[in-house]
Amino acid sequence: MMKKIKLNKIIRILRIKNLALFLFAGFLLYSCSENPTPTVKDTTEPLLVVPKGFPQPEFPEDNPYSEAKAELGRKLFYEKMLSPDSSLMSCSHCHKQAFAFGGNTQMAVGFNHEVNFRNPKPHENVVYRKLLLWDGRQPSMEDDAYQSIYLPFLLSNDTNVLAKRLEANPQYKEMFKKAFGENVKISATLAAKAIATFQRTLISGESPYDDYINGDKSALNESQKRGMDLFFSDKTRCSVCHSGLFFNDGKFHNNGALTHYFDRGLFEVTKNNSDRGKFLTPTLRNIEVTAPYMSNGDFTTLKSVIEHYNQGGSYSVLKDTLIRQLYLTEKEKTDLLNFLKSLTDRKFLTNPKFAPPN
Repeated sequence: MMKKIKLNKIIRILRIKNLALFLFAGFLLYSCSENPTPTVKDTTEPLLVVPKGFPQPEFPEDNPYSEAKAELGRKLFYEKMLSPDSSLMSCSHCHKQAFAFGGNTQMAVGFNHEVNFRNPKPHENVVYRKLLLWDGRQPSMEDDAYQSIYLPFLLSNDTNVLAKRLEANPQYKEMFKKAFGENVKISATLAAKAIATFQRTLISGESPYDDYINGDKSALNESQKRGMDLFFSDKTRCSVCHSGLFFNDGKFHNNGALTHYFDRGLFEVTKNNSDRGKFLTPTLRNIEVTAPYMSNGDFTTLKSVIEHYNQGGSYSVLKDTLIRQLYLTEKEKTDLLNFLKSLTDRKFLTNPKFAPPN
């Protein structure tokens, strides 16, 4: 019996040794091969990618596109150093990727809890817009980014202090050199140019609706197709204002969302009384995730927005004549809602190349 136990033990030992020799031999063969380490393909996607059917973006002559500048802008967009105490806020505080780079609060809240009186607008496809902000007062993304740094109801920082902070950071010094040249003098102006460059890469055009118009007729369900027909119909005339590839006519309208104009909209720019309560038409792309809605953020759901237009808006002597009662059935309202949801680009909302850099 003892001899049998010893024999089994010896066999196990020999098996283990043979296995070890086999693994060692395999290791030697692998180490001596011509390519011992498999090559990993660089799958880094450039920040600027134009979806199918979209026009080529245009960049200002004094701020042309470069990948290095866009990467710098991406880092600065999420940089809390932009706020006075370097710990609380960045551009992404009011412009979050999950909300199409808009806010999810009724009003924008800046540094030290200063409240801006308007709902923060999403920044997707901003490269294709000629005017920014609800009253259209800002045509320049560079100026908008620069002003966001120092305005008291936004980041409320000293631009000279920010420049010194960036200059003292070795990583930023290197990134500014790559973006603007070896002899660059770091400034808040250049930081704003980089941020604007990154924002111009935020292009969204891969929603189910885009798949549908590009040939995939299964991309929309039957309810969404009925809603699409209704959206572009004479019954609703939604597409009169929300027109084109970006569902935005680039014009100003009084849509009857307000009865008392404490925020007088375009009037603040033109001083023309007929412009009271007029605001720049927002895009409907990714509208599902950009609540609350309207310039003052009073509408918290898409259903409430549809019902607002179905009822013909609130009373206002300056209300646009396009706004009238629609008499939609419950089924039509549901179909219209489902179509609007088909404009959501999930890839854009979760794309890691737009997220905070490591």
